[in-house]
Amino acid sequence: MSTIKNPDALFRKVQKATHYCGGELNSVIKNPDEVQIRYAFAFPDTYEVGMSHLGMKILYHVLNQREDTYCERVFAPWLDMEEEMKKQDVPLFTNETLTPVKEFDFLGITLQYEMCYSNILNMLSLAKIPLLAKDRTEDDPFVNGGGPCAYNPEPLADFFDFFTMGEGEEVIGELMDAFKEWKKEGGTREDYLRKIARIEGIYVPSLYDVEYNEDGTIKSMTPNCPEAPKKVRKRIISDLDAVSYPDKFIVPFSDIVHDRSNIEVFRGCIRGCRFCQAGMIYRPVREKSADTLLKDACSLIESTGYEEMGLSSLSTSDYTQLEALTDKLLEVTEKEKVSLSLPSLRVDNFSLDLMERVQKVRKSGLTFAPEAGSQRMRDVINKNVSEEDLIKSATLAFEGGWNGVKLYFMIGLPYEECSDIAGIADLAHKVVDCFYESEKTNKRRGVNVTLSVASFVPKPHTPFQWARQDSMDELYEKQLFLKNEIRSRKVKYNYHQNDISVLEGVFARGDRKLSAVLLRAHELGCKLDGWNECFDLEKWKKAFSDCGIDMAFYTRERDYDEVLPWDFVDIGVSRDFMKNENEKAKQAATTPNCREKCSGCGAASLCKTKKGCVCFEQ
Repeated sequence: MSTIKNPDALFRKVQKATHYCGGELNSVIKNPDEVQIRYAFAFPDTYEVGMSHLGMKILYHVLNQREDTYCERVFAPWLDMEEEMKKQDVPLFTNETLTPVKEFDFLGITLQYEMCYSNILNMLSLAKIPLLAKDRTEDDPFVNGGGPCAYNPEPLADFFDFFTMGEGEEVIGELMDAFKEWKKEGGTREDYLRKIARIEGIYVPSLYDVEYNEDGTIKSMTPNCPEAPKKVRKRIISDLDAVSYPDKFIVPFSDIVHDRSNIEVFRGCIRGCRFCQAGMIYRPVREKSADTLLKDACSLIESTGYEEMGLSSLSTSDYTQLEALTDKLLEVTEKEKVSLSLPSLRVDNFSLDLMERVQKVRKSGLTFAPEAGSQRMRDVINKNVSEEDLIKSATLAFEGGWNGVKLYFMIGLPYEECSDIAGIADLAHKVVDCFYESEKTNKRRGVNVTLSVASFVPKPHTPFQWARQDSMDELYEKQLFLKNEIRSRKVKYNYHQNDISVLEGVFARGDRKLSAVLLRAHELGCKLDGWNECFDLEKWKKAFSDCGIDMAFYTRERDYDEVLPWDFVDIGVSRDFMKNENEKAKQAATTPNCREKCSGCGAASLCKTKKGCVCFEQ
């Protein structure tokens, strides 16, 4: 085992050295010489972002449960650390043992956000691993990608050896077992890739050939060997109670974005919002039992010392055992002085009683997500909430002692009109009014309503995957229009950078040709693009220009008969269902949630057990 030389000389030169040096409470310590497989798990963003990610915690736990495997963490270094690493000729290394990443068997990279793609190339470069998969030798680790962005892996196809589609708790073990067999057999890198291509949920880009039409659209994508399936089906965990969940979380020395422990309540979503990729790719809904969650919570309270615990899911208030769970949790958390955090509460089933009970220890802010300003637009996106729902929930909150709420909206949605955008400001004003119109609110404290407005980005595997994305100029005009519609000083308006949103959209629906753009952007110095102080649009424009690629080609509207770059990925939800939902959006027609009526999306075919699956409760 080799580690970086003189790490103290490096750490003394940078801020936040604790982001790199390891040694945190509950980090796993093994003897690297006593394991057969070493796995570096990379989050392609900074430590404070990556250490907040639940998926990383779960797979870190699953891999380290194996006696034959040692999983260590690695994050994108901040600017000062990267500068010192280059000065001292220190390659990218892991937190646990300070071992160069290049010496590992695997480099697994979670793909959570398209604006982290440039960080991936930067991390590979810092690790001294060849950027292009075709240039790697037997001395290099296998580079594996997974996470939501892997559902369209094509913009990254040139850089990854393989991708994992879907949930990783089971398939990661199959990959490790296959690696041990391959090592015994003494095969080549290509032998291993062909071997794992037979595993359900594994996609190896080099085993597929892509042909293009004259207009730049995809003509065909075909396997070039018998081991590669024509369709790659995602993996899911059918029984969440049966799968291992961490009984310990690593506790950082410094603050991170979400500085708390989390228990995962369920996966999937019953709602079917047409813009939401997570709501489609994580279908079908599978719940954990309240007893399992209570056991998970008690373990984490005992092992971490966190003062806050979050209930994690896409829509926590849709958990069927929520009342029973919170009653059981409160018996434990109140005694331990731990507060409960309930994100993802819906406007149409907000419970003041529930919020007051779970926040006895510590009162946090309230966030609602109407998503659109008019009822027509909420019907277009199938949000299935009304203005009355929002006003009722806000009034309950204000009368319950809260004097501020945050409201999430989007602009640039398909089939949007100016009146829909004006409706965002109008709705915010009505929320302010309901505070002052109620006789039960504390008027002396005043009220604060924060609008957080994102720009819509069409995502693969959603009913809006064919939609046109607004240009930067169009989004800017809409942002300015909304700003001018806000008349109350009680309303604070925050909005996202529209240039970042458009670039996100380009890579979200991109194809293999974008690998060249990413490579050129890396050469121009693009990195940490999710951070406003680092993002440089001019460098990206030059990268596209140098590669002869027009960004507008990827933000355009797509035809139903066009071959999409991600069509080879089977998420269980049918293409016909997506098309039908898009057509209903044009008519502002809604689809009921899965518990009201099954819409026949196809996801039920993925579930191997009926346990906790809403598809079998109709």
